[in-house]
Formats: sequence, structure tokens, C-alpha cells
Amino acid sequence: MSGKKVISGIQQIGIGNRGVHPLWKWYRQNFGMDIGIFEEAAPAPLMTIYTGGEVQSRNAALAVNMQGGGGFEIWQFTSREAQPPAFETRLGDLGLYIAKMKSRDVKKAYENFKAKGLDLVGELSNDPAGRPHFYVKDPNGNIFEVVEGDSWFGNNEHLTGGAFGMVIGVSDMEKSLKLYRDVLEHDKVIYDETGTFDDLKALKGGEGRFRRVLLQNSKKRVGAFGPLLGNSQIELIQDLDNKGRKIFENRYWGDLGYIHLCFDVRNIAALEKECEAAGFPFTVDSNNSFDMGKAAGRFSYIEDPDGAWIEFVETHKVPVMEKWNWYLNIKNRAPEKPLPRWMLAALKFNKVKD
Repeated sequence: MSGKKVISGIQQIGIGNRGVHPLWKWYRQNFGMDIGIFEEAAPAPLMTIYTGGEVQSRNAALAVNMQGGGGFEIWQFTSREAQPPAFETRLGDLGLYIAKMKSRDVKKAYENFKAKGLDLVGELSNDPAGRPHFYVKDPNGNIFEVVEGDSWFGNNEHLTGGAFGMVIGVSDMEKSLKLYRDVLEHDKVIYDETGTFDDLKALKGGEGRFRRVLLQNSKKRVGAFGPLLGNSQIELIQDLDNKGRKIFENRYWGDLGYIHLCFDVRNIAALEKECEAAGFPFTVDSNNSFDMGKAAGRFSYIEDPDGAWIEFVETHKVPVMEKWNWYLNIKNRAPEKPLPRWMLAALKFNKVKD
């Protein structure tokens, strides 16, 4: 496929854990991630560069929220026990640290989570742009930040939509901006602030001095899934007092925590050339097409300047209603052309009920 790369948004955040179904149930009940796109158990032979040189087996489920935003790829080793970091992580450590979730009413979501007894980290506060947000942990200790969203696909009873972005610890802000701003097109700077921040102090290590840069895409999302995925944000945080440690230091891809940030793309060959020229070559590439039975496409990985894993997926086939054998085949679709809203909305028939 020739032409310019198309980034349609954050497709999903990979979350390593030791039990797909209990964690997914928590995400359904609290984040509305109740649309199951696929669940597959299989080996991961292309990832041996990050799994000790050996093929590891896993079970993974992809879930989304029909209000829009990125999904979760809930990922569990079946060939080994997933390992936690060897140290207590803190703000300023390097890599994918906090997942952002979007909400229409952040205060209402905070009050609801508090009433349910969820593990809130600090209180409702304002970010440097003056907008309300708060932090909450899932049962595995992963931190999520609930923030105001500005793009929506649907409207349901859930107090949050899907994934809106990531907070990423970096060691060199300018090097990281070359990737996240210039290549991944989060080119709108919402704030770029340096100092100590009251809204971070409840986080482990959050009392120090940081440079915080919040980025968002400036152009409307296009591509087959652009209307569903919507806008996204990347917040880069550099600790100015301490040298952060790599969150996945001496661990495997698939171990506990946020294992990757995945972007939905088209013209992945053009993206490969751009990444290579910018100094971020593909480290993993399925080349032609992966086939997970219910979904197919091409995927690849790069590393950010601190080694965080960024995945790209060019979707070729995805199930809409499996029981009726209805699949979307978009391999030959015009890269920037969105799917009709009614077709995307049909994903609601994959809802998982508790």
C-alpha cells in the first residue's frame, strides 16, 4: 500500500496481568469496557526479542467502550508467571506509567468511584490547564487518570469512555518529543510546565520537580476507526531531581503492568520509513499479515528513547457479529475513509454482560 501514513488514534493499551477474566470484569464494571472484540489463546513467536529468546504462550482479550476511545488488550502469560517490577515504581520512572481515561463528568465519576470504595490516589484536583482530574488504581495496582474528554462516539450509562492516552516517564524531553509530537502526530501542546505540582503529590514520588508536557493531536482523526477512537493525549513527565529507572527493566514484554501503547494505522510501510528516518526503527514486524482467526492485520513495534514499547496495528479484518459470521474486511479500503457510523455502532452486539 503506497501513500502517506494515517494514524487513526490509540487503538488499545496492553495490560499484562495474571488473570484476564477477573481483571476484565473490573474494567467492565468501572470503565465500561464491555465490548469484546476478540479473545485468543496462542503462542507469540514474533515477540521473542522481548521474551527471553523463547516463544511464550498467552491469552489476550481486546475490549472497548462504545462511547469511544482506545481499548484494552488484557494480556496474560499461559507459559510462565508474569513478573512485577523488582522495585517500587514512582512518578518519573521511565516508560508507560498511567493510563488516561476520558469522562464527560469527571467530578461525578470521582464521587461514584469514591462511593464504591475504589482505590483512589489522592483527591479530585486540577491539572496545570485548570481542568479536573483524579487517579485511581485497579486491583493490580495499575494507575489510571480520569480526565475530561473532548471527542465521543456514543453515549451510554458509563461514567467514563475508553482510553484517552498515557502518562509516560521520560529521561530527555526533547528526544521524546521527536517521537510523540513529530512522528505520532500529537502536535498540539496543551501545556509545557516545569516545577512542583499539587495535583501530583498524592502519587509515589510526586512531590519532586518535574517538567510536564501534555500533547494532543491537532487534526481530526480519520481512517476506518477514527470516529470510534477519537482524539488522544500523551503526557510526558521528566523527573528533574532523580534519574528514573526503566519500569520494565529486566522483565519481559507481557509481564505485569502497561506493556505497550498501540496506535491504529494505515500505510504502515510509509510509517516504517518515517520511523527509521527519525531514529526509531521497527524492532518487531509481522511483515505481511497476522491472523488471530477473529482478527487479522499487520503489526509492528518500535521503542521510544527510553525503551517503552509502542505498537502499530494495521487492521485488515475485525469481527462485528461473530455468531452471524459478519466480519469487516478493510484491507483494501481507502486509508483515510472512515467506516459508516452504523457499522461501527454494530460492535455493540459484542457486549459482554455480567
